[in-house]
Amino acid sequence: MARSTYVYVAYIRTTPERLWQALTDPAFMRQYWFGMHGESDWTAGAPWRLVSGQGQVFDAGEIIEADPPRRLVIRWQHQNRPELKAEGASRCTMELEPSGTAVKLAITHTIECEPSKFIEAVSGGWPKVISNLKSLLETGQVAIEEAYPASGAR
Repeated sequence: MARSTYVYVAYIRTTPERLWQALTDPAFMRQYWFGMHGESDWTAGAPWRLVSGQGQVFDAGEIIEADPPRRLVIRWQHQNRPELKAEGASRCTMELEPSGTAVKLAITHTIECEPSKFIEAVSGGWPKVISNLKSLLETGQVAIEEAYPASGAR
């Protein structure tokens, strides 16, 4: 079967330990992920869910690999949009690598479906989420307040 892949890389001025905590702490996550947060104990085999501020589960799956503060692999399936859920489970690998005064965060998201509406959706979401994460860690403020603003900038 064909595979669809999306890769996003960011360099964030922080430490691997601080970035790992930002990726796994629900309260911190809500700040940069537009009110969403991950629920898990962040160990291999543990269940994982991405939950909205209103308690709606958007994605669900399990932690495949957790090697703090270097690597996190999550297998998940979207839960709300039928056309995305129908594509099955995806695999998201986050790799953290020190790079001078920064940490290279490489996210590789794959699914065994080509073309993939799910990968198309995450390719629009990851840049916003990680831009907010980077900005929050480096400046204390997020870059984007709303994931999908009602109207564009004028």
